[in-house]
Amino acid sequence: MLPDPGRWPSSQGGKGFTEVADKVHAMGLKFGIHVMRGISTQAFNANTPILDPLKGGAYIESGKNWTARDIGLRERTCPWMSQGFMSVDTTLGAGRAFLRSLYRQYADWGVDFVKNDCVFGDNLEAHEIDVVSKVLQELDRPMLYSLSPGVSATPNMANGVGNLVNMYRITGDDWDSWEDVEAHFNVSRDFAAANLIGAKGLRGKSWPDLDMLPLGWLTDPGSNQGPQRKCNLSFDEQKTQMTLWSMVKSPLMFGGDMRKLDGTTYSIITNPILLEINSYSTDNREFSYISGTEDLRSSNHVLTRQTRNLKEVKAEASHVPSLTSCRHAEAKGWTFNFDGRKASRICWKDKYLGRKSKAPFCLHTRKPLFTLEDKYSYKQKYQGKLQLLANETDDSCLNASPIGKLSSRETKRMSFSHCKLNEDQVLMAL
Repeated sequence: MLPDPGRWPSSQGGKGFTEVADKVHAMGLKFGIHVMRGISTQAFNANTPILDPLKGGAYIESGKNWTARDIGLRERTCPWMSQGFMSVDTTLGAGRAFLRSLYRQYADWGVDFVKNDCVFGDNLEAHEIDVVSKVLQELDRPMLYSLSPGVSATPNMANGVGNLVNMYRITGDDWDSWEDVEAHFNVSRDFAAANLIGAKGLRGKSWPDLDMLPLGWLTDPGSNQGPQRKCNLSFDEQKTQMTLWSMVKSPLMFGGDMRKLDGTTYSIITNPILLEINSYSTDNREFSYISGTEDLRSSNHVLTRQTRNLKEVKAEASHVPSLTSCRHAEAKGWTFNFDGRKASRICWKDKYLGRKSKAPFCLHTRKPLFTLEDKYSYKQKYQGKLQLLANETDDSCLNASPIGKLSSRETKRMSFSHCKLNEDQVLMAL
Protein backbone atom coordinates (compact mmCIF):
# COMPACT_ATOMS: atom_id res chain seq x y z
CA MET A 1 0.00 0.00 0.00
CA LEU A 2 1.28 3.45 -0.95
CA PRO A 3 -0.20 6.96 -0.61
CA ASP A 4 -1.52 8.70 -3.72
CA PRO A 5 1.28 11.06 -4.88
CA GLY A 6 -1.37 13.39 -6.26
CA ARG A 7 -2.69 14.00 -2.77
CA TRP A 8 0.60 13.43 -0.96
CA PRO A 9 3.42 14.82 -3.15
CA SER A 10 6.01 14.04 -0.47
CA SER A 11 5.31 10.32 -0.97
CA GLN A 12 6.79 10.27 -4.48
CA GLY A 13 9.65 7.87 -5.09
CA GLY A 14 8.31 5.26 -2.68
CA LYS A 15 8.81 7.43 0.41
CA GLY A 16 5.31 6.74 1.67
CA PHE A 17 4.35 8.82 4.69
CA THR A 18 7.92 9.16 5.97
CA GLU A 19 8.22 12.91 5.41
CA VAL A 20 4.75 13.57 6.80
CA ALA A 21 5.55 11.54 9.92
CA ASP A 22 8.84 13.40 10.36
CA LYS A 23 7.04 16.74 10.15
CA VAL A 24 4.41 15.66 12.67
CA HIS A 25 7.06 14.34 15.06
CA ALA A 26 9.00 17.61 14.78
CA MET A 27 5.88 19.35 16.11
CA GLY A 28 5.92 17.11 19.18
CA LEU A 29 2.93 15.08 17.99
CA LYS A 30 2.22 11.44 17.16
CA PHE A 31 1.36 10.29 13.64
CA GLY A 32 -1.53 7.89 13.04
CA ILE A 33 -3.27 6.35 10.04
CA HIS A 34 -6.61 4.67 9.34
CA VAL A 35 -6.54 1.33 7.48
CA MET A 36 -9.14 -1.25 6.53
CA ARG A 37 -9.34 -4.99 7.00
CA GLY A 38 -7.25 -7.41 4.98
CA ILE A 39 -6.32 -6.59 1.41
CA SER A 40 -7.72 -4.13 -1.13
CA THR A 41 -9.90 -5.26 -4.02
CA GLN A 42 -7.54 -3.32 -6.28
CA ALA A 43 -4.57 -5.45 -5.22
CA PHE A 44 -6.67 -8.62 -5.52
CA ASN A 45 -7.81 -7.79 -9.05
CA ALA A 46 -4.25 -6.89 -10.09
CA ASN A 47 -3.04 -10.15 -8.51
CA THR A 48 0.00 -8.42 -7.07
CA PRO A 49 2.79 -10.61 -5.64
CA ILE A 50 3.11 -10.99 -1.87
CA LEU A 51 6.28 -9.56 -0.33
CA ASP A 52 8.35 -11.70 2.00
CA PRO A 53 9.21 -9.16 4.74
CA LEU A 54 11.83 -11.43 6.31
CA LYS A 55 13.83 -12.34 3.20
CA GLY A 56 12.86 -9.60 0.78
CA GLY A 57 11.48 -10.26 -2.70
CA ALA A 58 8.42 -12.33 -3.53
CA TYR A 59 7.00 -14.71 -0.94
CA ILE A 60 7.76 -18.27 -1.98
CA GLU A 61 6.48 -21.35 -0.17
CA SER A 62 6.43 -24.95 -1.40
CA GLY A 63 7.99 -23.76 -4.64
CA LYS A 64 5.11 -21.37 -5.36
CA ASN A 65 5.17 -17.60 -5.80
CA TRP A 66 2.13 -16.41 -3.84
CA THR A 67 -0.09 -13.57 -5.02
CA ALA A 68 -3.03 -11.51 -3.78
CA ARG A 69 -5.62 -13.85 -5.30
CA ASP A 70 -4.14 -16.72 -3.31
CA ILE A 71 -4.80 -15.04 0.03
CA GLY A 72 -7.86 -12.81 -0.57
CA LEU A 73 -11.23 -14.12 0.65
CA ARG A 74 -13.84 -12.76 -1.75
CA GLU A 75 -16.67 -14.17 0.35
CA ARG A 76 -15.56 -12.07 3.34
CA THR A 77 -15.54 -8.51 2.06
CA CYS A 78 -16.04 -5.58 4.41
CA PRO A 79 -19.88 -5.42 4.66
CA TRP A 80 -20.09 -1.65 4.37
CA MET A 81 -17.27 -1.30 1.80
CA SER A 82 -17.71 -4.48 -0.19
CA GLN A 83 -16.06 -3.08 -3.33
CA GLY A 84 -13.00 -1.91 -1.46
CA PHE A 85 -11.55 -4.51 0.91
CA MET A 86 -11.69 -8.19 1.83
CA SER A 87 -10.24 -10.43 4.52
CA VAL A 88 -7.06 -12.44 3.99
CA ASP A 89 -6.60 -16.10 4.81
CA THR A 90 -4.41 -16.00 7.92
CA THR A 91 -4.11 -19.80 7.99
CA LEU A 92 -1.72 -19.41 5.05
CA GLY A 93 1.88 -18.37 5.51
CA ALA A 94 1.41 -15.99 2.58
CA GLY A 95 -1.57 -14.35 4.30
CA ARG A 96 0.42 -13.76 7.47
CA ALA A 97 3.40 -12.54 5.43
CA PHE A 98 1.19 -9.97 3.70
CA LEU A 99 -0.04 -8.51 7.01
CA ARG A 100 3.51 -8.53 8.40
CA SER A 101 4.76 -6.63 5.34
CA LEU A 102 2.02 -4.01 5.74
CA TYR A 103 2.63 -3.20 9.39
CA ARG A 104 6.41 -3.29 9.05
CA GLN A 105 5.99 -0.76 6.26
CA TYR A 106 3.92 1.45 8.56
CA ALA A 107 6.64 1.20 11.20
CA ASP A 108 9.32 2.15 8.65
CA TRP A 109 7.30 5.27 7.78
CA GLY A 110 7.26 6.31 11.43
CA VAL A 111 3.60 5.56 12.15
CA ASP A 112 2.75 5.66 15.88
CA PHE A 113 -0.94 4.72 15.76
CA VAL A 114 -3.02 2.48 13.49
CA LYS A 115 -6.79 2.39 13.50
CA ASN A 116 -7.80 -0.92 11.92
CA ASP A 117 -11.36 -0.63 10.63
CA CYS A 118 -13.96 -3.24 9.73
CA VAL A 119 -12.43 -5.83 12.08
CA PHE A 120 -14.46 -5.47 15.32
CA GLY A 121 -18.06 -5.40 16.53
CA ASP A 122 -20.37 -6.71 13.82
CA ASN A 123 -17.32 -7.05 11.55
CA LEU A 124 -15.16 -9.10 13.92
CA GLU A 125 -12.00 -10.56 12.34
CA ALA A 126 -10.37 -12.18 15.35
CA HIS A 127 -7.70 -14.05 13.37
CA GLU A 128 -6.49 -10.90 11.60
CA ILE A 129 -6.37 -9.03 14.92
CA ASP A 130 -4.29 -11.83 16.43
CA VAL A 131 -1.78 -11.85 13.55
CA VAL A 132 -1.42 -8.06 13.49
CA SER A 133 -0.90 -7.98 17.26
CA LYS A 134 1.91 -10.51 17.00
CA VAL A 135 3.54 -8.47 14.23
CA LEU A 136 3.40 -5.32 16.36
CA GLN A 137 5.03 -7.15 19.25
CA GLU A 138 7.96 -7.96 16.95
CA LEU A 139 8.70 -4.27 16.30
CA ASP A 140 11.51 -2.49 18.12
CA ARG A 141 9.18 0.35 19.15
CA PRO A 142 5.53 0.51 20.22
CA MET A 143 2.74 1.21 17.74
CA LEU A 144 -0.72 1.72 19.24
CA TYR A 145 -3.31 -0.65 17.79
CA SER A 146 -6.95 0.47 17.65
CA LEU A 147 -9.99 -1.51 16.49
CA SER A 148 -13.20 -0.31 14.85
CA PRO A 149 -16.16 -0.22 14.49
CA GLY A 150 -17.97 -0.95 17.74
CA VAL A 151 -21.52 -1.75 16.62
CA SER A 152 -22.84 -4.65 18.75
CA ALA A 153 -19.55 -4.90 20.65
CA THR A 154 -19.92 -6.71 23.97
CA PRO A 155 -17.71 -7.20 27.03
CA ASN A 156 -17.40 -10.88 26.10
CA MET A 157 -16.15 -9.94 22.63
CA ALA A 158 -13.68 -7.50 24.16
CA ASN A 159 -12.38 -10.17 26.51
CA GLY A 160 -11.39 -12.18 23.46
CA VAL A 161 -9.19 -9.50 21.86
CA GLY A 162 -8.56 -6.81 24.49
CA ASN A 163 -5.17 -8.19 25.49
CA LEU A 164 -4.06 -8.02 21.84
CA VAL A 165 -4.76 -4.32 21.28
CA ASN A 166 -4.61 -0.91 22.94
CA MET A 167 -8.14 0.34 22.30
CA TYR A 168 -11.36 -0.82 20.68
CA ARG A 169 -14.59 0.91 19.79
CA ILE A 170 -17.64 -0.13 21.77
CA THR A 171 -20.33 1.88 19.92
CA GLY A 172 -21.22 2.92 16.40
CA ASP A 173 -20.00 6.22 15.00
CA ASP A 174 -20.70 9.12 17.35
CA TRP A 175 -21.95 12.38 15.86
CA ASP A 176 -23.14 15.64 17.37
CA SER A 177 -26.66 14.66 18.39
CA TRP A 178 -27.88 14.06 21.93
CA GLU A 179 -29.23 10.66 20.90
CA ASP A 180 -25.70 9.57 19.96
CA VAL A 181 -24.25 10.84 23.23
CA GLU A 182 -27.00 9.26 25.31
CA ALA A 183 -26.40 5.87 23.69
CA HIS A 184 -22.95 5.74 25.32
CA PHE A 185 -24.09 5.72 28.97
CA ASN A 186 -25.33 2.15 29.31
CA VAL A 187 -22.60 0.59 27.18
CA SER A 188 -20.01 2.47 29.25
CA ARG A 189 -21.59 1.09 32.41
CA ASP A 190 -21.43 -2.48 31.08
CA PHE A 191 -17.77 -2.36 30.03
CA ALA A 192 -16.79 -0.71 33.32
CA ALA A 193 -18.68 -3.36 35.30
CA ALA A 194 -16.76 -6.04 33.37
CA ASN A 195 -13.46 -4.50 34.59
CA LEU A 196 -12.34 -3.76 31.03
CA ILE A 197 -11.22 -0.16 31.62
CA GLY A 198 -7.44 -0.33 31.68
CA ALA A 199 -7.35 -4.12 31.39
CA LYS A 200 -4.31 -5.94 30.01
CA GLY A 201 -3.47 -4.94 26.46
CA LEU A 202 -0.75 -4.88 23.81
CA ARG A 203 2.53 -3.93 25.52
CA GLY A 204 0.53 -2.47 28.38
CA LYS A 205 -3.17 -1.81 28.80
CA SER A 206 -6.30 -1.64 26.66
CA TRP A 207 -9.21 0.80 26.74
CA PRO A 208 -12.83 0.76 25.55
CA ASP A 209 -13.14 3.58 23.01
CA LEU A 210 -16.26 5.78 22.86
CA ASP A 211 -15.19 7.31 19.51
CA MET A 212 -13.94 10.80 18.70
CA LEU A 213 -15.43 13.92 20.27
CA PRO A 214 -17.57 15.63 17.57
CA LEU A 215 -17.02 19.15 18.87
CA GLY A 216 -16.13 22.46 17.25
CA TRP A 217 -16.15 22.84 13.45
CA LEU A 218 -17.50 19.72 11.66
CA THR A 219 -18.89 18.29 8.44
CA ASP A 220 -21.94 16.04 8.09
CA PRO A 221 -21.64 12.23 8.28
CA GLY A 222 -20.37 10.80 5.01
CA SER A 223 -19.24 14.18 3.71
CA ASN A 224 -15.50 14.51 3.15
CA GLN A 225 -15.52 17.97 1.59
CA GLY A 226 -18.15 19.89 3.57
CA PRO A 227 -20.10 22.05 3.90
CA GLN A 228 -18.67 22.69 7.33
CA ARG A 229 -20.75 23.77 10.30
CA LYS A 230 -20.67 24.22 14.05
CA CYS A 231 -21.32 21.36 16.46
CA ASN A 232 -25.06 20.83 16.96
CA LEU A 233 -24.74 19.91 20.65
CA SER A 234 -25.61 22.57 23.20
CA PHE A 235 -22.91 23.83 25.57
CA ASP A 236 -24.26 21.65 28.40
CA GLU A 237 -24.47 18.62 26.10
CA GLN A 238 -20.86 19.12 25.03
CA LYS A 239 -19.74 19.32 28.66
CA THR A 240 -21.74 16.20 29.45
CA GLN A 241 -20.07 14.30 26.63
CA MET A 242 -16.57 15.36 27.65
CA THR A 243 -17.35 14.44 31.27
CA LEU A 244 -18.63 10.96 30.39
CA TRP A 245 -15.69 10.23 28.07
CA SER A 246 -13.27 11.32 30.80
CA MET A 247 -14.91 9.35 33.60
CA VAL A 248 -14.99 6.22 31.45
CA LYS A 249 -11.29 6.84 30.72
CA SER A 250 -11.97 6.57 27.01
CA PRO A 251 -9.18 7.64 24.67
CA LEU A 252 -9.82 11.34 24.01
CA MET A 253 -9.59 12.28 20.35
CA PHE A 254 -10.85 15.60 19.02
CA GLY A 255 -12.97 15.18 15.89
CA GLY A 256 -13.29 18.83 14.84
CA ASP A 257 -11.22 21.04 12.56
CA MET A 258 -8.15 22.10 14.55
CA ARG A 259 -7.67 25.11 12.27
CA LYS A 260 -10.93 26.62 13.48
CA LEU A 261 -10.78 25.79 17.18
CA ASP A 262 -12.85 28.30 19.16
CA GLY A 263 -12.28 29.28 22.78
CA THR A 264 -15.36 27.51 24.14
CA THR A 265 -14.47 24.20 22.53
CA TYR A 266 -10.86 24.56 23.63
CA SER A 267 -11.94 25.12 27.24
CA ILE A 268 -14.02 21.94 27.17
CA ILE A 269 -11.39 19.62 25.72
CA THR A 270 -8.60 21.01 27.93
CA ASN A 271 -10.52 21.07 31.22
CA PRO A 272 -7.77 20.14 33.73
CA ILE A 273 -10.07 18.34 36.16
CA LEU A 274 -11.53 16.10 33.46
CA LEU A 275 -8.12 15.40 31.96
CA GLU A 276 -6.84 14.37 35.38
CA ILE A 277 -9.84 12.09 35.90
CA ASN A 278 -9.22 10.55 32.50
CA SER A 279 -5.52 9.98 33.24
CA TYR A 280 -5.33 9.05 36.91
CA SER A 281 -8.69 7.90 38.27
CA THR A 282 -9.28 4.22 39.07
CA ASP A 283 -12.14 1.78 39.58
CA ASN A 284 -14.53 3.98 37.60
CA ARG A 285 -18.05 2.61 37.40
CA GLU A 286 -21.69 3.61 37.63
CA PHE A 287 -23.43 3.74 41.00
CA SER A 288 -26.22 1.20 40.91
CA TYR A 289 -28.62 3.34 42.89
CA ILE A 290 -28.92 7.08 43.39
CA SER A 291 -31.53 8.86 45.47
CA GLY A 292 -32.45 12.40 44.58
CA THR A 293 -35.19 14.81 43.58
CA GLU A 294 -36.13 15.86 40.07
CA ASP A 295 -35.09 19.34 39.00
CA LEU A 296 -38.35 20.75 37.69
CA ARG A 297 -36.56 23.79 36.28
CA SER A 298 -34.85 21.70 33.60
CA SER A 299 -36.76 19.79 30.95
CA ASN A 300 -33.85 18.06 29.19
CA HIS A 301 -30.91 15.80 30.01
CA VAL A 302 -31.52 15.39 33.74
CA LEU A 303 -30.67 12.00 35.21
CA THR A 304 -34.24 11.17 36.14
CA ARG A 305 -34.43 8.37 33.60
CA GLN A 306 -31.34 6.76 35.15
CA THR A 307 -32.28 7.57 38.76
CA ARG A 308 -34.02 4.84 40.72
CA ASN A 309 -35.91 5.52 43.91
CA LEU A 310 -34.85 3.58 47.00
CA LYS A 311 -38.38 2.33 47.55
CA GLU A 312 -38.47 0.95 44.01
CA VAL A 313 -35.26 -1.04 44.35
CA LYS A 314 -35.54 -1.79 48.08
CA ALA A 315 -31.84 -1.06 48.48
CA GLU A 316 -30.10 -0.63 51.79
CA ALA A 317 -29.69 3.07 52.46
CA SER A 318 -26.10 2.64 53.65
CA HIS A 319 -25.09 1.69 50.10
CA VAL A 320 -26.71 4.62 48.30
CA PRO A 321 -25.23 8.10 47.69
CA SER A 322 -27.70 10.90 48.28
CA LEU A 323 -27.70 14.38 46.76
CA THR A 324 -29.34 17.14 48.77
CA SER A 325 -29.26 20.90 49.33
CA CYS A 326 -26.98 22.70 51.79
CA ARG A 327 -30.01 24.78 52.78
CA HIS A 328 -31.49 21.74 54.45
CA ALA A 329 -32.17 22.46 58.10
CA GLU A 330 -29.67 19.85 59.27
CA ALA A 331 -26.94 20.65 56.75
CA LYS A 332 -24.44 22.10 59.17
CA GLY A 333 -21.10 21.27 60.67
CA TRP A 334 -18.82 22.38 57.83
CA THR A 335 -15.56 24.22 58.57
CA PHE A 336 -12.89 25.72 56.32
CA ASN A 337 -9.14 25.77 56.97
CA PHE A 338 -7.14 28.35 55.06
CA ASP A 339 -3.57 28.38 53.80
CA GLY A 340 -2.98 32.07 53.26
CA ARG A 341 -6.00 33.35 51.34
CA LYS A 342 -7.01 29.99 49.89
CA ALA A 343 -8.87 27.14 51.55
CA SER A 344 -6.64 24.10 52.03
CA ARG A 345 -9.21 21.85 53.73
CA ILE A 346 -12.98 21.60 54.00
CA CYS A 347 -14.11 19.52 56.98
CA TRP A 348 -17.38 18.23 58.32
CA LYS A 349 -17.81 17.09 61.91
CA ASP A 350 -20.68 14.91 63.06
CA LYS A 351 -22.76 16.94 65.52
CA TYR A 352 -25.58 14.53 66.09
CA LEU A 353 -26.70 14.58 69.69
CA GLY A 354 -26.00 11.46 71.67
CA ARG A 355 -23.05 10.39 69.53
CA LYS A 356 -19.45 10.44 70.66
CA SER A 357 -17.25 13.06 69.06
CA LYS A 358 -15.20 11.74 66.15
CA ALA A 359 -12.41 13.18 64.05
CA PRO A 360 -13.73 15.48 61.33
CA PHE A 361 -14.22 14.22 57.80
CA CYS A 362 -12.03 16.37 55.50
CA LEU A 363 -11.53 17.14 51.84
CA HIS A 364 -8.02 18.31 50.96
CA THR A 365 -7.58 20.70 48.05
CA ARG A 366 -4.78 20.23 45.54
CA LYS A 367 -3.83 21.22 42.02
CA PRO A 368 -4.28 19.10 38.85
CA LEU A 369 -1.68 16.46 38.05
CA PHE A 370 0.07 16.53 34.71
CA THR A 371 3.30 14.49 35.05
CA LEU A 372 4.40 11.22 36.56
CA GLU A 373 6.46 13.19 39.08
CA ASP A 374 3.33 15.06 40.15
CA LYS A 375 1.51 11.76 40.55
CA TYR A 376 4.27 10.37 42.80
CA SER A 377 4.24 13.52 44.95
CA TYR A 378 0.46 13.35 45.18
CA LYS A 379 0.55 9.76 46.45
CA GLN A 380 2.95 10.72 49.24
CA LYS A 381 0.89 13.68 50.40
CA TYR A 382 -2.72 12.75 49.74
CA GLN A 383 -2.96 8.95 49.63
CA GLY A 384 -5.98 7.84 51.64
CA LYS A 385 -7.53 11.31 51.87
CA LEU A 386 -10.64 12.51 50.11
CA GLN A 387 -9.87 15.49 47.91
CA LEU A 388 -11.49 18.48 46.28
CA LEU A 389 -9.52 19.50 43.21
CA ALA A 390 -8.73 23.21 43.09
CA ASN A 391 -9.21 24.96 39.76
CA GLU A 392 -7.70 28.42 39.87
CA THR A 393 -9.76 29.71 36.96
CA ASP A 394 -13.20 28.85 38.32
CA ASP A 395 -15.06 28.80 41.61
CA SER A 396 -15.30 25.37 43.17
CA CYS A 397 -18.44 24.44 45.03
CA LEU A 398 -19.70 21.77 47.40
CA ASN A 399 -23.13 20.70 48.56
CA ALA A 400 -23.73 18.19 51.32
CA SER A 401 -25.99 17.16 54.16
CA PRO A 402 -25.33 15.13 57.33
CA ILE A 403 -28.55 13.19 56.74
CA GLY A 404 -27.31 11.83 53.40
CA LYS A 405 -26.15 8.23 53.13
CA LEU A 406 -22.94 6.93 51.58
CA SER A 407 -21.41 3.50 51.32
CA SER A 408 -18.25 4.79 53.04
CA ARG A 409 -17.97 3.38 56.56
CA GLU A 410 -16.62 6.67 57.88
CA THR A 411 -19.40 8.82 56.44
CA LYS A 412 -22.64 6.92 56.77
CA ARG A 413 -24.45 10.06 57.94
CA MET A 414 -23.45 12.55 55.30
CA SER A 415 -22.82 12.90 51.56
CA PHE A 416 -21.32 15.31 49.07
CA SER A 417 -21.23 15.86 45.34
CA HIS A 418 -19.88 18.20 42.72
CA CYS A 419 -22.51 20.93 42.57
CA LYS A 420 -24.05 23.26 40.02
CA LEU A 421 -24.06 27.03 40.23
CA ASN A 422 -27.86 27.19 39.89
CA GLU A 423 -28.49 25.01 42.93
CA ASP A 424 -28.32 25.56 46.67
CA GLN A 425 -24.79 24.87 47.76
CA VAL A 426 -21.70 25.91 49.67
CA LEU A 427 -19.77 28.10 47.25
CA MET A 428 -16.06 28.55 47.76
CA ALA A 429 -13.44 30.28 45.64
CA LEU A 430 -10.16 28.37 45.71
